[in-house]
Amino acid sequence: MLQFTSQSDFSEIYRIMQASFSDDEYRPYDEQLALFEEPEYRVYYMPAIGMERVGNHSTGNSTMHAAGFLAVWEFESFTYIEHFAVDPVLRNSGTGSAMLQELVRKYQKQICLEVELPEDELTRRRIGFYERNGFVFNEYPYIQPPISKGKSPVPLRIMTYGSAITQDTFEEMKRVLYQRVYKCTV
Repeated sequence: MLQFTSQSDFSEIYRIMQASFSDDEYRPYDEQLALFEEPEYRVYYMPAIGMERVGNHSTGNSTMHAAGFLAVWEFESFTYIEHFAVDPVLRNSGTGSAMLQELVRKYQKQICLEVELPEDELTRRRIGFYERNGFVFNEYPYIQPPISKGKSPVPLRIMTYGSAITQDTFEEMKRVLYQRVYKCTV
């Protein structure tokens, strides 16, 4: 069952984030932690049952161990999954599918996320995972702006839950993401 993450547990989430995303796809720790001040931003995690924490990766007093997490922005017309990852030791266990399906039940509005271009086996497998979980790959060209100072833009695509979106819907999602998440203009 997904649980709300507090700032005090964030170091465990950040450990999984670092292990799961390229450097250009997440913010430095302090900037990522500061997002908890944004009213639309929330992080959910699924507790890892029966797992011992491996090493002490924590910078705080956290004792939780997350099987995975979803960092989401809830906007008026859609929910955006900014980061979604499962602890590397639990991948291919059904944890990710269970987390996504629970999130879909929780948010009764359009859900979108960004994915890498299908350029190799790993990225095609990732897209296939989302498709098996009800998401649709939209072909509209999309660039993730630099997520933080010193980071590079990343060519991506938008996937949406349930059905493809129109060009107009895509442009509106892009506008909201650029303004609210990336703090830039389209």
